[in-house]
This record gives sequence, C-alpha cells and structure tokens, in this order.
Amino acid sequence: MSILFPCHLVGKLEKENLCLACPSYNRYKATRQTAIDPNTQNEVKLFDPQQQLWADHFTWSEDTTEIVGLTTIGRATISTLKMNRLQLTRVRKMWVKMGEHPPNI
Repeated sequence: MSILFPCHLVGKLEKENLCLACPSYNRYKATRQTAIDPNTQNEVKLFDPQQQLWADHFTWSEDTTEIVGLTTIGRATISTLKMNRLQLTRVRKMWVKMGEHPPNI
C-alpha cells in the first residue's frame, strides 16, 4: 500500500526527495501549502510526510474507514484533500474485510 499523502518536492529531483502519492490527493492539493482547519477556521500548513509523522496528526476511526485529524494540520489536510470521500471509505471497508487495512504507517 502506498503512502497516502502528496509530497512537495524541494530542491533537486533526487531519489530521497520522492515518495508515493495518491493522484486524487495531489489534484486536491495542487500548489497549496496551507489550508483552513474546519474546527478553528485558522489557516495552517498542510501535512508534510517528509517532515512530519503521520501518527502525530492523524489516527483511524474506530472502524478504520475514516482518517481522523488529531491536530489543526491533520484536520485541514483531511478536509482539503477530501481524504474521507465516500469512495475511499467504501474501499477501506472492503480492505478491512480482506485484512488489508489499516496500513502500518
């Protein structure tokens, strides 16, 4: 399973600057570096998988079909990248039944 977050590449295009990303998340992110936390309405930086730990900003819902934001960064990232779209929660439910979800992040 790939990392589910887009990477912002800085500097030279080198192997250590690359990570796997979901194409739909990349479309929603586009060139954004910040977004609005839906709880506080504050503008915050989006999650950066090369600089931050997933578990510091996100967790899984009890049934592991939705990603839950633990921080302003997590909530803004989930909202902006539409990480809990109906299609994703449906496929996650199927993956849970198959024993393939949640991933070890």
